[in-house]
Amino acid sequence: MSALKKLSPQAIPSALEKAERYRLLNEPAEAESICLDVLAVEAQNQKALVTLLLALTDRFTKGYMVSDTQAHEIAAQLKSEYERLYYGGIIFERKAKSKLEHASPESNYMAYDLLQEAMSHFERAEKIRPHGNDDALLRWNTCSRLIARNNLAAKAPDEREPYLE
Repeated sequence: MSALKKLSPQAIPSALEKAERYRLLNEPAEAESICLDVLAVEAQNQKALVTLLLALTDRFTKGYMVSDTQAHEIAAQLKSEYERLYYGGIIFERKAKSKLEHASPESNYMAYDLLQEAMSHFERAEKIRPHGNDDALLRWNTCSRLIARNNLAAKAPDEREPYLE
């Protein structure tokens, strides 16, 4: 790979606007690339971290084999506890939606567990949310509706006796 060109600090606000536009145009890889360029200049740029996290999670339902590990690592870098919880919930919610879209024999159970984890994050974020910010409540309600709409439930415990050798 050729050496990457470094973004000037003055170009960061414009670059972040472009990254957001690429996300809205359903081009998460381009948004991800721009965020990585910004983070190479300002490693703790919070807007770049959030946009990168969202760009990565945008790819969950696109059929890409994207792990949620990187998204969780990015969420851990957010300075605000509220944002760590809120975006952590977003990661779980989007992973659940990808399980529902790419159905497998256990996907409904996995989606349910992921949505429950998302809701737990949103509930904790709700308790410390900034005044007038009900985003965590809106996300919690979305998860609850997904569970109801898809008739999701926890997997019943396996009652069979273990096989002894």
